[in-house]
Amino acid sequence: MARVTEASVTVDGEVVGEIAEPGLLVLLGIHVDDDVAKAHVMARKLHELRVLRDEESCATTGAPLLVVSQFTLYGDARKGRRPSWTAAARPEHAEPLVGEVVSELRRKGARVQTGRFGAMMSVRSANDGPFTVLVEL
Repeated sequence: MARVTEASVTVDGEVVGEIAEPGLLVLLGIHVDDDVAKAHVMARKLHELRVLRDEESCATTGAPLLVVSQFTLYGDARKGRRPSWTAAARPEHAEPLVGEVVSELRRKGARVQTGRFGAMMSVRSANDGPFTVLVEL
């Protein structure tokens, strides 16, 4: 998760998600053991995490979030020269959970933009700080 002044996701030359003001860019990886309960906890954490300026959160300021699914976060490159993806959830498991995080954020009143699951995405961001935090549950 990065604090940004703006961010966007483009697929095949089309901007599919964009925030044009300060907020959070969330690169969301789903682990093979993740479930709906964890998705709800992650949504709450992202919404309420006090990482914006003046220790504010998206919940208190209404700042937007751009959520981009990214299975490569679970790449393990400790051995050999090729990452292993065994910890990353398969698409049929991951896609509904990414959707659940987004839906839960919206139920909480968050303004959320997204990338496109499974697509080759170009992600652009202007980091604010830079300020990037790994959020694990």
